[in-house]
Amino acid sequence: MLETAVQQPKTLGQTEMRSSYRMDLRQYRDRKEYEKFVKVNTVNDWSTVTWKDIGKPYEVTSFSKEKTEWEQTHGEMLPVHTSWTMFNQSFHEWFSKDVPNEIGDKKSAFFKSLTSFKPSEVKTALGDYVRIHLWNYVHRIQDGIWDPRGKRALFEGLDVLKPRILFLGAAEGYEAMQLSAMYPDGEVVMVDYDPFCRDTRFAEFPESYPFLGKNSRTGGDKVYYKNDFNISYVVDDIRNLPYGREFDIVLSVGLLEHFPDSMKAEVVEWHRKFLKPGGYIVMTTPRAQMRSKLYYEIMADVMNHTYRELMTLEQMGLYLHENGLEIMRHGYIKVHNGIVARAK
Repeated sequence: MLETAVQQPKTLGQTEMRSSYRMDLRQYRDRKEYEKFVKVNTVNDWSTVTWKDIGKPYEVTSFSKEKTEWEQTHGEMLPVHTSWTMFNQSFHEWFSKDVPNEIGDKKSAFFKSLTSFKPSEVKTALGDYVRIHLWNYVHRIQDGIWDPRGKRALFEGLDVLKPRILFLGAAEGYEAMQLSAMYPDGEVVMVDYDPFCRDTRFAEFPESYPFLGKNSRTGGDKVYYKNDFNISYVVDDIRNLPYGREFDIVLSVGLLEHFPDSMKAEVVEWHRKFLKPGGYIVMTTPRAQMRSKLYYEIMADVMNHTYRELMTLEQMGLYLHENGLEIMRHGYIKVHNGIVARAK
């Protein structure tokens, strides 16, 4: 990933677009801004929520060309592990782009394609140009994928000290590092069964990226970087993990929606089985909103290698409630639903 040299931010409260991401050390201060990032407690009693009332999640059915061509060639469904390998490699390429330069290159390629008078070339070039602009808006301008202010708002208020954090389906590990900055001096165990996530996505996460957290000695704000955290990264199937109920926080980001209803109870149990009594389960899923549906359509070649759903907050919460979790806090940030829960 670009910009690996550590660059100390000028001041707390600063935000700045760099070539492949936005760094953001701003706090949310007033009520209006807080509500922009997390809205909480839209349901008072989860036992009153029914599937008849809220409907089932929206299933994304537009898939990547890579997945479609593999299945046509092999005459069978793309294996799950292979689909995740394809997705991780494709997605990481976008995090690694020098976006301003890429925009210029795609613009030039589009105008050049117009001189070919070949509709297929024009269509391809236009698609590439649209996708890089969408990525620039979502990731660098809006910071909707990492969303540091929204994630900090979701993660705040946990009663933990030097926590052990388990991140299931960790990818590059962003959210566990943000949690570890907010609740410092603990330990993070990241788990993903694709070695590419450990060896490339996490390994190349920029050392210059600043995480706003707390100074454990003074209680004031402090900026952390990737190398400040105590992290171990395990490459394995979640079902093979040897841990017991030993983690203060069990976290997943965009995991539940990749499994059909027949497996959702098992996915929820993956979180509960590693949690200390009184510990916290923190989960997010992509929101079922028109912008998200459009994003996954336009970015299908990048994003859609696997089964995927978009959920409302109520749908996500009902899955957790029905499978034995007590929902402590629920709401949404820019593109994800977020729930903090405990095991009943």
